[in-house]
Amino acid sequence: MSRRQKRDLARIIVAAALLAAAWMAPVEGWLSLLMYLAPYVICGWDVLWGAMRNMAGGRLFDEKFLMTIATVGAFCLGEYREAVAVMVFYQIGEWFQSVAVGKSRRDIAKLMDIRPDSATVVRDGAEMTVSPDEVAVGETIIVRPGEKIPLDGIIIEGHTAVNAAALTGESLPRDVGPSERVVSGCVNLTSLIRVRTESEAGDSTVSRILELVENASEKKARTERFITRFSRYYTPLVVIVAVVLAVVPPIFYGEWGEWINRALVFLVVSCPCALVVSVPLSFFGGIGGASRQGVLIKGAGYLEALSKVKTCVFDKTGTLTKGTFTVTAIHPEQVSQAELLDIAAIAESHSSHPIAQSIVAAHEGHIDPARVKDVSEIAGRGVKANIDGRDIYVGNGKLMDEVKAKWHPCHHPGTIIHISQADEYLGHIVINDEVKPDAKQALARLKELGVEKTVMLTGDSRDVGALVAKEVGVDEYHAQLLPQDKVAMVEELLKEGKGLCFVGDGINDAPVLSRADVGVAMGALGSDAAIEASDVVLMDDSPMKLCRAIAVSRRTMRIVRQNIAFALAVKAVVLALGAFGMADMWLAVFADVGVLVLAILNAMRALRA
Repeated sequence: MSRRQKRDLARIIVAAALLAAAWMAPVEGWLSLLMYLAPYVICGWDVLWGAMRNMAGGRLFDEKFLMTIATVGAFCLGEYREAVAVMVFYQIGEWFQSVAVGKSRRDIAKLMDIRPDSATVVRDGAEMTVSPDEVAVGETIIVRPGEKIPLDGIIIEGHTAVNAAALTGESLPRDVGPSERVVSGCVNLTSLIRVRTESEAGDSTVSRILELVENASEKKARTERFITRFSRYYTPLVVIVAVVLAVVPPIFYGEWGEWINRALVFLVVSCPCALVVSVPLSFFGGIGGASRQGVLIKGAGYLEALSKVKTCVFDKTGTLTKGTFTVTAIHPEQVSQAELLDIAAIAESHSSHPIAQSIVAAHEGHIDPARVKDVSEIAGRGVKANIDGRDIYVGNGKLMDEVKAKWHPCHHPGTIIHISQADEYLGHIVINDEVKPDAKQALARLKELGVEKTVMLTGDSRDVGALVAKEVGVDEYHAQLLPQDKVAMVEELLKEGKGLCFVGDGINDAPVLSRADVGVAMGALGSDAAIEASDVVLMDDSPMKLCRAIAVSRRTMRIVRQNIAFALAVKAVVLALGAFGMADMWLAVFADVGVLVLAILNAMRALRA
């Protein structure tokens, strides 16, 4: 507990003890009033002060106003015990709220620990310890074993294992070496490495993640907005009804004290704090719980939308498959195998596409950048480059048709990359991509969670698409799609009127991610494009993380609906009983504070998502 929470708890205990003493004391009259005033002031002075400040500022009809009117009115009617008890139990509810919010904030604070406080930078041959904010792009930093990597960058010296558990939720370390990228927030486990920085501290992966988590609560869900609007009209309405209840019936039937007491009971019961507190707390807890598992949900609205998803659309490469390709066959016609691979690797060396990177990796030799110029990507088809003064085309059959190269179909399973020099066909490369080991399990789990349709979209050939679709178990697939075709396909699926999420690797899928009801970027560790374009970010490349995200969202929404239904049902019953004189102040306390405490305890279950 925080110091303030301990102080508030001590105040509640003291007030409760004084209430018990006054209750048992054999005194009456002014002395009894003074004995009850002591615990009332100790426990409720901040509520009274807050109500007066709000009234002075023209802000009426909040819970502090209702508590003040109800308890002061009870004192005026001589119901001292009830007045103090209402305030004590109200403060107990507020204390539970503070503890629940504090726990969620501590969970978020653990995530904040991933931001290193310092960086060791090499300047003029000497090591200097500075704040990460002071390190410029392109400088060399040293990260020793056990230290967090302070900035995104490329390893220029050293081999080590890094632990990205704080970012991805998975504790399995990853081996990295020279020319490989590492991101801020990961922990260096085994050896000293030197890293050339690629971003400033404010633009690093860890800063973007923390900004997402910190700002998530600002993007309210539709349910939250409804509760806010509901309270805005509900509270003034019940105050008006309470005034009518206190004034109108006594005019005809007399017994002013009895009707005023009913009105005070009505006010205590009507306080909407159970809804106003528990609903945002549930969303806050769900987002915090998901972040601990490496799932970043950018706001309560996206969490609510994710809970309603009935159609999941997947990109293939890097999402359902590993995206780390292996060159399994090379079929040259005019050149040798080595020369064909060399041409393809040089042409693809400027591309970030996984297929291009796999060709470069298969080359395993030095690529001289001076040999290539005028590189241009042709969307959905491939790459054109001038290599050693020759116009080289590397891509699919459509690209070969455009340049009038006489290419030949290949019957090997996998992705086929054709290479031509102008219209002279040089040969083709066969590349295989392996399905992720948990992809099939994830698709089956989605069905268990209530997802009605799973769809795979790919730019690969129909044979490759059919092979992968059958292996992972999607309901339908669409192959040989250009980027704009994927958007059109998602548009068609959206017309079905069911919640749709699109899951992609975030590199080439930004248009589709932004068009879907929920855009989910998978394996987005260090990918700026993914973090910016998506609504939900899965920090590693496991499809099972999507299942966890949907499960968390649906669990959170169940908790929200439970709290709303429970609070409204209890209040409706007790309000009716209070209006007819069948509920006393003690039942009113339960209908207000008791419901609040129970709703908060239920909301805290979302923290364990």
